[in-house]
Amino acid sequence: MSVNQSAVRDLKSIKDFIRWTYSRFLRAELFYGHGTDNAWDEAVHLVLRSLKLPMDFDRSMLDCALTTDEKKCILKLVQLRISKREPLPYLLNEAWFMGLPFKVTRDTLIPRSPIMSLLETEFQPWINDYPLNILDMCTGSGCLGIVASLVFEDAKVDITDISPEALKVAQENVLLHEVEESVEVIESDMFNNLSGRKYDLIICNPPYVDADDYNSAPKEFYNEPQLALTSGNDGLDFTRQFLSQVADYLTDNGIIVYEVGNTEVTLQENYPDVPFMWVDLPAGGNGVFVLTKEQLSQFNF
Repeated sequence: MSVNQSAVRDLKSIKDFIRWTYSRFLRAELFYGHGTDNAWDEAVHLVLRSLKLPMDFDRSMLDCALTTDEKKCILKLVQLRISKREPLPYLLNEAWFMGLPFKVTRDTLIPRSPIMSLLETEFQPWINDYPLNILDMCTGSGCLGIVASLVFEDAKVDITDISPEALKVAQENVLLHEVEESVEVIESDMFNNLSGRKYDLIICNPPYVDADDYNSAPKEFYNEPQLALTSGNDGLDFTRQFLSQVADYLTDNGIIVYEVGNTEVTLQENYPDVPFMWVDLPAGGNGVFVLTKEQLSQFNF
């Protein structure tokens, strides 16, 4: 009898499947970093969400028995998570960002940007005036731009990406969160389709993973679109081009909020005179900087 056949026969309740899934994940030595950071939370998430149950599901109901079809659904997801090292949000087609659900597919990165911390504080103290025009470049699933439109309700937000497949997902998320009147989805290779537009705030979580980091990354990351992760040998190809153009798309008091992750050190080595304002991220993470239009205009990138 196979493991799955035995599980269908022997496991009965929701909590049986959470415990069993947890044990399987521990043995498989998976990588966690796409919504959870440990095997137990991932097991709970997989079981509850595969059953379409909320994460705050009444724990007194965990003894509820599952149907054969429900059991088979969970077992299939567990097998894919282990054998393919596929991140759980792709298996569920759902990720959570700032407490909100977003559709994700393998055409989009899984939302996890530390820029979330700045959205939670409305980008204080970096923004002095309420931003009326916002750009979220390299939007992927649209999470940063959509949340920005919810935080700054009177703002007009453009969300852009080079990938038409990612933008289809972003458009679905725009409709999901009912922000279609304030958020415009634009296919653009960097600034190519944004001629004449200027922004008070530009958010960007671009591809920035260098070749060494990518080649040594856990297998889970190879399920994400490489286009959204890597940018040349040192990870800065996109960033160099962006910094050379972005000042033309900012209002006089505009700022950029930009993520480079572990490539922070290389960026500073390449531009030692640029006064990058590195943000202290209380929720964790690193490599997010702020620059003003005035600062950007002073340097020849």
